[in-house]
Amino acid sequence: MTKVAVLNSATADVFEQFGEDEIGRVALKAFFGIAHAWNLSRDESRVLLGAPSDSTYYRWRQGKVAAIPRDTLERISVLLGIYKALHILLPVARQADTYVRRENADFDGNSALAVMMRGNVDDLYRVRRYLDAWRG
Repeated sequence: MTKVAVLNSATADVFEQFGEDEIGRVALKAFFGIAHAWNLSRDESRVLLGAPSDSTYYRWRQGKVAAIPRDTLERISVLLGIYKALHILLPVARQADTYVRRENADFDGNSALAVMMRGNVDDLYRVRRYLDAWRG
């Protein structure tokens, strides 16, 4: 069985066991925790989530979650990885949480948040790959 097939099977098992609504609720709770730690604005949060409508965003903020799009789950997963990597690399929470707003020569003088704010999921992966390489 290929790696992709194993991952797809594992993902299907998780969705079957917990249900898409519950997974979405937990994922969004984690995201809003990160948004608070990073001091993200509503607009920044919406872009990182994949630009849901204002009404959807506010329902999600209130914990009123039906199944969320797989793209949004993927985005949250990458953001969780970024958050975790920062807290491993910079064990002082304040340093880790403010890192995303600091200018970085490796991002052409832009911050990691500026890269992620371009809105494409690949921009999130770019930051994640950079942090993973930094971790070694």
